[in-house]
Amino acid sequence: MGILFGRYELLDQLTAYKVRPAPQDPPGKFETGTGNFEGYAGMLGAIEYFEWLGETFGTQGTSNGEITRQLRLKQAMTAVQKFEMQLTRTTLEVLEATPGATIYGLTDPHRLEERVPTFAFNIKGMTPGQVAEELGRREIFVWDGNYYALSVTESLGVEESGGMVRVGPVHYTTVEEIERFGEVLGEIATGISNRK
Repeated sequence: MGILFGRYELLDQLTAYKVRPAPQDPPGKFETGTGNFEGYAGMLGAIEYFEWLGETFGTQGTSNGEITRQLRLKQAMTAVQKFEMQLTRTTLEVLEATPGATIYGLTDPHRLEERVPTFAFNIKGMTPGQVAEELGRREIFVWDGNYYALSVTESLGVEESGGMVRVGPVHYTTVEEIERFGEVLGEIATGISNRK
């Protein structure tokens, strides 16, 4: 989904490189055909979901007691940010406790508000693909590779060995799931060091 917002008179003056049957007037002149109805429905669903989060986990009301959609959405984002900070701390603790783990990116516990809970890491003695496969066998799903950040993986010197493993908790991930991830990752990493 993409949204273009502008003053009507300015949008009206812009030349649109459009399909011939599209209207001459905005907003239709910027459309390239049939509307993205699935995207519209998905966007509405996402807004309604975040409204529910705000109602469920946010503080209620403004100084005058009014609860607007805008307030519920702000409360949802605040609740998500607070919970994801907890996930960030837990994930960092899990990775720091994993034998042979190298964590890429910001790890200073006093600066965690500067990052999201997505972590890239490697385990000594295993390729990222091997780590991802072992976790997948235990129904823990992560990504491996360079995530189209080829310059980053080349600069870090990990591209030739398969990039990095990435784990990305979000607000519907539980702390218990991160702890289980840590236990399984520790077993995998310890198994590698025991084989040497």
